[in-house]
Amino acid sequence: MDSIFLDLPRRAPKPRAEGLTMVIDNGLPHRAFADAIEMNAPYIDVVKFGWGTALVTPDIERKFELLRTMGISYYFGGTLFEKFVAQNRFESFMTLCRLCGCAMVEVSNGTITMSNTEKATYISRCAEEFTVVSEVGFKDQGRSERFGAREWVDAIAQDLAAGAERVITEARESGRSGICDAAGRPRTELVDAIVDSGIDPSRLIFEAPNKDLQTYWIMLLGTNVNLGNIAPGDLVGLETLRLGLRSDTLVHFEEVASCA
Repeated sequence: MDSIFLDLPRRAPKPRAEGLTMVIDNGLPHRAFADAIEMNAPYIDVVKFGWGTALVTPDIERKFELLRTMGISYYFGGTLFEKFVAQNRFESFMTLCRLCGCAMVEVSNGTITMSNTEKATYISRCAEEFTVVSEVGFKDQGRSERFGAREWVDAIAQDLAAGAERVITEARESGRSGICDAAGRPRTELVDAIVDSGIDPSRLIFEAPNKDLQTYWIMLLGTNVNLGNIAPGDLVGLETLRLGLRSDTLVHFEEVASCA
């Protein structure tokens, strides 16, 4: 409902080029999924079927059909891409995406051993046919800690140059890896390096599976920051954070407005 009573931050309208919300489906039953999508469609820009859940979800075709009807893009999590690559079946992955009507693919190297240069090659191949989102960062905490700020910036830039439409910053579904430490806190040295690198923030999607991370990114980069790995049940809550209608961001946006 458009507000006629309050001054609220401007949200980019759909189809959005910024302020994207990527929802992750971890295998919800169809009726619960349908209810969440139909009710929250104005807030949803894309749905990711997490890791390899699409291959074991019995009614996945019904989900595809619903999303097509609602005009919402969808794709498979990068872990599924990595599984195909690990078995030397990249072309089979491409065929699967075509058969399932995916307009997007995710290319990542967060689990298997793959250099960023090799990942960029896959990005280029996919970009000939699909909209590509890539992911930077590792799921394993030890590998994450050894991957420094300069490497993060270089990897993001390489992915974009290879043809990725947007780059996702890894945080997993737990918010405890990649760009976050084991306690779930953003690694400020990485964040500062990325923000100060000159990379357009609208080309990045920050995984933010919980309220604390959502609040952090909104307060740092504004209402129209791109956020990913949002649970279907958190969509309304996230939108209130974006608009300063929740305690966590209310004062922040009032202060921003007073300085405008």
